[in-house]
Amino acid sequence: MAGRIPREFIDQLLARVDIVELIDGRVKLKKAGRNYNACCPFHNEKSPSFTVAQDKQFYHCFGCGAHGNAIDFIMEYDRLEFPDAVEELASQAGLEVVREQSNYSSNGSGGNAPRSAPPSNSAKFTDHYSLMQWSAQYFQQALRQHPEKQRVIDYIRSRGLDESIVSKFGIGFAPPGWDNLLGQQRGNNSGQKLLTDCGMVIEKEDGKRYDRFRDRLMFPIHDRRGRVVGFGGRVMGDDTPKYLNSPETPIFHKGHELYGLYEVRQASRNPERVLVVEGYMDVVALAQHGIDYAVASLGTATTAEHIQALIRTAKSEVVCCYDGDRAGREAAWRALETALPLLRSGTALKFMFLPDGEDPDTLVRQEGQEAFEQRISNASSLSDYLFSQLTKQADLSNEEGKGHLAKLTRDLINKVNDEDLRLAFANRLAQVLSWHDHKLEQFLKREAKPAQLALKKTSKGRGTPLRHAITLLLHQPQLGHQLQRQTALAHLNLNGVALLSEMLEFCRQQPLTTAQLLERFRERPEHGVLRKLMGQKLAVEENLGSEFTDCLSWLNQRFLEQMFETLNQKARDGSITKDELRQLQWLTKELVSA
Repeated sequence: MAGRIPREFIDQLLARVDIVELIDGRVKLKKAGRNYNACCPFHNEKSPSFTVAQDKQFYHCFGCGAHGNAIDFIMEYDRLEFPDAVEELASQAGLEVVREQSNYSSNGSGGNAPRSAPPSNSAKFTDHYSLMQWSAQYFQQALRQHPEKQRVIDYIRSRGLDESIVSKFGIGFAPPGWDNLLGQQRGNNSGQKLLTDCGMVIEKEDGKRYDRFRDRLMFPIHDRRGRVVGFGGRVMGDDTPKYLNSPETPIFHKGHELYGLYEVRQASRNPERVLVVEGYMDVVALAQHGIDYAVASLGTATTAEHIQALIRTAKSEVVCCYDGDRAGREAAWRALETALPLLRSGTALKFMFLPDGEDPDTLVRQEGQEAFEQRISNASSLSDYLFSQLTKQADLSNEEGKGHLAKLTRDLINKVNDEDLRLAFANRLAQVLSWHDHKLEQFLKREAKPAQLALKKTSKGRGTPLRHAITLLLHQPQLGHQLQRQTALAHLNLNGVALLSEMLEFCRQQPLTTAQLLERFRERPEHGVLRKLMGQKLAVEENLGSEFTDCLSWLNQRFLEQMFETLNQKARDGSITKDELRQLQWLTKELVSA
């Protein structure tokens, strides 16, 4: 599995890429003073509100709030995960991605090879991706040419699928027999080893090998770059198991991939909704009936990686579809708990449950696209589903039951990182329990998360200069370059000061752009807060150095006041030492002169 991408390489990449050139290649930009403007590519608008700052290597939309650096733009615009976005940018910049460790080659093809190219048993493979693409072509060719092809074609037609859908999803046929695929690489030891590495053949203890997939309808699984990384095979009779998936391999991880996600993104770069179903046939049958925004998990529970990919793909909502039985509802609840820390306002998560004994494949064939999409539209919102389940666990006719519901809700709210969603859940709880505003305010204060409190208090009163210092440093990281260490900050008891100290240390060591500074916090709880601060427009962009110095002076003054209060308390209770008394006398003079 590929290793972590070092921070130094990310800095090098962001320094090499010009965000104006990058975005202008996809969205036509116009010069507007120091910056560049355009209509936002992430929401519909008539007047430009999308701004790109070349000096900061940062973009921001004042309409929808989208913002970030070059990596963020590629992730949002091309719907890629972070590592793939880095790969894409690096290829554009002529750089090879450096990783801290790499156990496997990953120099695969960047997309699907032409399906018309016939597989060859003399092909020499240098990596796992080319081997898997060759396997997909072999199965597709078998569907067209194998002596038993008519039996398979009849089965496909019986499921209501036409040739265009079969072609769109690259569906193929693994013929009966133990060595059809393996036999294509007879005499090619490296090819046979790659087949084993990729899970296409199974090696027994005695060293003998045989095909994993036999007499099955084959569904290739693509990663986000369109490369074949695995397969799902479905029986066409009563054999078991009904579905057989590729095992975990160097390039295939069930917890990361979603069947059909690549095809969804090919159909629409920014679909309004994504529907999550259980099986490959569900995805394909829905697409056959015009519902081309369905994906399926690969025989595993919904993971955090799945949720992140779904949120990045769907413009408005992600709808999770489950069986209406107990197992289906338990799976839905597990998905909800997995999703809570990752959800953000703007993309809704909903849940729909099917009638007993039905699945999307059978149901859409019975009732058609319009009726099935009505079911999707009627899906329960996250809040509705959450409280429908929690209220079943509490007796609201007495105070003890209400307290139990509040505790259950509190435990879930504590998993939520998005402040707007936390407030929405708290408001819903207040409605259910008929709380007055004061009670709700107490609940919110008690449940505020440390990461969210870190800067919240700086938005009013004496905390304002701290928030402003962080904002100024974000907009102009050079303000902190080679700045003398602010030792007082390490001892100042103020929410958010630790974040400022860390940012100053980053900036002091080397010149950074806004993009590079923000990138250091990508996986941190503070990242969302910092991105919001970057969205704030500075009233004046001149004399920022003077403003920044004033903020640091204010913080140092707070440190002196804090020391004074501590020593003064010691003087009052008689525990002060002679050295501390001298410090107190010096502080008194300093504060009076200030």
